[in-house]
Amino acid sequence: MATINRQYNKYKMPKITSFLVLFVLFLSTVQAQNEGQYTHFMFNRLSYNPAYAGSSGNIEATILYRNQWIGLKLQPSVAGGEAGSTPTDLLFSFDMPVRWLHGGIGLNFTSEKVGFHNNTTIALDYAFRIFWGAGTLAAAVEADLQNYKFNASNLVGGDDMTGDPGNPVSSTSDPLVNGRDLSDFLIDLSTGVYYQVPGQYYLSLSVKNLLGAKSDELNLQNSRNIYLMGGYEYTFPYNPSLKLKPSALLKTSNFSVFQIDIACLLDYENIFWGGIGYRWGDAVSFLAGVNFLKIMQAGVAYDLTTSKLGFANGRSIGSLELYLNLAFQISVPKRPPTVSGNTLYLR
Repeated sequence: MATINRQYNKYKMPKITSFLVLFVLFLSTVQAQNEGQYTHFMFNRLSYNPAYAGSSGNIEATILYRNQWIGLKLQPSVAGGEAGSTPTDLLFSFDMPVRWLHGGIGLNFTSEKVGFHNNTTIALDYAFRIFWGAGTLAAAVEADLQNYKFNASNLVGGDDMTGDPGNPVSSTSDPLVNGRDLSDFLIDLSTGVYYQVPGQYYLSLSVKNLLGAKSDELNLQNSRNIYLMGGYEYTFPYNPSLKLKPSALLKTSNFSVFQIDIACLLDYENIFWGGIGYRWGDAVSFLAGVNFLKIMQAGVAYDLTTSKLGFANGRSIGSLELYLNLAFQISVPKRPPTVSGNTLYLR
């Protein structure tokens, strides 16, 4: 999610297998633009990488809601005007394997509000999957339809500032946009590769906005954002009921700014799970969840903001994220044995 004053830190990229390296090297870069940010990233792989589509073997639907920087007070630029919204995100994703396509299909719908921006994206995914070594390797393509809206009528232009604290503005319009609400549609493509050994580990690499679509109306251009994600599952040998699940997500735009999320969850009997995470320079996260009836998983995450926007500075009390997943196993009934007749020869 695009956020206000999102902090990044440099981080050395780990070594990965040769096919992943080649996948990155052919890409050029353009001006940075942030995308989705979720504390439940380990449960939300499809929104970061279309190659995840169908990899679970189930029909899956996921809903995520995030409210960032709760309690942060935003002041309107003009008396009686709107103050804009702190970052809020709603995500719905769906995917399933399709045997005759030798892979899976997926869909992502995201709606985001940040300040005076309202952005909506619909993405369609197709992943082709093969067996490779001990696991499966998938490559995918994604088509994105993006709608950007900008409520500019509540902004004030620099030429309208009077310098008088009692009457800071002389008008309520920005001369660059003439007080208009702007909107535009963009079409872009994304791609990714995904490798997993079920019950052991996974590795994911994806690139968003390959075309770098431009909007003259809004004076913006999509940039290629790269996501490298991985996770591991460790079962305690003396207590198989407990599983430790560390995971990490590295994000970069233009190879000049980086952000890393790390998390570690403890799972008990595939029923309850909880853990802690850290987003470099931004927040410490606490996660907890439960599985119901083997088809439903629900979770909650709270981010304690560690930046200057946090509680320690009297601004935000943190961020809240809610997660829900439904998964249905695909059962293909076995065909009954066919009866074949043999010609009877008489002598």
